[in-house]
Amino acid sequence: MKPSRIPRRAVPAGIAALMLALAVPAPAQAEQAGGHTLPADTRFYVEPDSDAAKQAVRDLLAHNVSEAAAMARLATWPQAHWFTGGTPAEVEEQTRTLVRRAAATGTVPVLVAYNIPLRDCSQYSSGGAQSDAEYRDWISALARGIGRSKAVVVVEPDGLANLPSDCSPTSDPTGALTAGRIADLRYAVDALAQQPNSVVYLDAGNSHWHGVGAIAQRLQQAGIEHAQGFSLNVSNFLSTDRSDRYGTWVSGCLWFATKGPEWARGHADWCASQYYSPAAPNDGQPGNAVDVEDPATWHWTDDWFRQNVGTPPLNELTHFVVDTSRNGKGSWTPPAGKYSGDPQVWCNPPGRGIGDRPTAATGTPLVDAYLWIKTIGQSDGQCNRNIPGGTVDPEYGIVDPAAGAWWPEQALTLVRNATPALTFAPWTRPRLPGSTGQSS
Repeated sequence: MKPSRIPRRAVPAGIAALMLALAVPAPAQAEQAGGHTLPADTRFYVEPDSDAAKQAVRDLLAHNVSEAAAMARLATWPQAHWFTGGTPAEVEEQTRTLVRRAAATGTVPVLVAYNIPLRDCSQYSSGGAQSDAEYRDWISALARGIGRSKAVVVVEPDGLANLPSDCSPTSDPTGALTAGRIADLRYAVDALAQQPNSVVYLDAGNSHWHGVGAIAQRLQQAGIEHAQGFSLNVSNFLSTDRSDRYGTWVSGCLWFATKGPEWARGHADWCASQYYSPAAPNDGQPGNAVDVEDPATWHWTDDWFRQNVGTPPLNELTHFVVDTSRNGKGSWTPPAGKYSGDPQVWCNPPGRGIGDRPTAATGTPLVDAYLWIKTIGQSDGQCNRNIPGGTVDPEYGIVDPAAGAWWPEQALTLVRNATPALTFAPWTRPRLPGSTGQSS
């Protein structure tokens, strides 16, 4: 997932040439996020030197016009910038450069803090700070870099959903590592949310992971009350409607356990989940057995929330954002019997597509934004579908690029399978080489 450092130049010559040939971004002037809210008309920052923009130049120079146009369309849309390491001084400088560049275009950048110790259980995206103290110094520097600038910050994807105690039965025998992780996340939320114009979302995994009550408890422990809300589906492929529904339950559960009826205080664990119940009541209607893969069967959970949570005041509910960068086709289901072990459906699944466009005008009251948080076209890691001794990914017939490496073929597939079809962003207008028209 590691991105390149923020370039110091605004628009490289090659990118400028491509923009003249295919699409010219209009100078963005829109109302920005203020305070700790995210207005519906928020415009998000577009990096002019993104992987997609550079790939478009390479494709154009190779006379692959169709591929160049696909990458040029992708390059006009905002994506998050990941901060994954470096010294405190480096991350402070890089962050300040990014937020100032965004401010100059009247847009709001989306930042991802991804440097928690023992990151990703030492798997594909392993790494992170070497100690809690080192991490807190790093987070403080990131916060200083933001300063009074406007920014959306997603805090530690999978950091809360994949605690050290979750890594293996022996990974945290005393619980000290997990306690340190929770404390680090609380520190990060506090430090970032204290910046006057930052909008902070603590990551909460996805709808096919922890039950509603379990993740609500973790969010409470990690200080969700100091954040704007939580993030869902980062780097995953689950459909937007599933994420919206799951996130709404999590929000309702947080209210139930903190502001709801007295008998419910402190009992997020009582909330019904997307797995409720293993033996659902049989009412003779379709969907009488709950299946996490089939939201049509989630009506038992809806019923539980109607009966126990009701309709809390909207201003007392926690908001959230959803990563829609790769969920246009939903999640991948491999053919039955193809793999004997875990097929790693989350890892570079074939045939996926980009989902809903980035926007803060979602039309769903608790969803502050749909964002492209995972960098489209970057590999999830060297997946082998859990074939013993295997290094080749049988879905592609190659060894996949390392986690975070740019993979042009995957990027092209995601663009071509986008649902809805990917166009140039509305603040750009394609134009032919030699045209003298101005962008609008």
